[in-house]
Amino acid sequence: MFAESVDDEQIIERVAALDLGKAELVCCVRLPGKSGSPGLRRVQEVSTHTTMTRAVTELANRLVDLRIERVVMEATSDYWKPVFYLLEAHGLQPWLVNARDVKHLP
Repeated sequence: MFAESVDDEQIIERVAALDLGKAELVCCVRLPGKSGSPGLRRVQEVSTHTTMTRAVTELANRLVDLRIERVVMEATSDYWKPVFYLLEAHGLQPWLVNARDVKHLP
């Protein structure tokens, strides 16, 4: 027997995903596409940055300029901590997630 449920899935329009390592991080930004382009629903950009404070600060400023609503991070070890706190200090909403669970996030 099927049971009815209310789907409260939240879709984030402006999102960034970070894969963190010791020396560098890879950032994928996904934004809504131009409304006038047929078939173009999303655009994305992938970039690589060092994990030095200046580079992470520049990345945080760029994400703020792009009006990113949420930053999802995946990291091994404790490499996530400085990046998480710098992003949070810039007013972003970082989420630290387990790599195997990333596919299930909205």
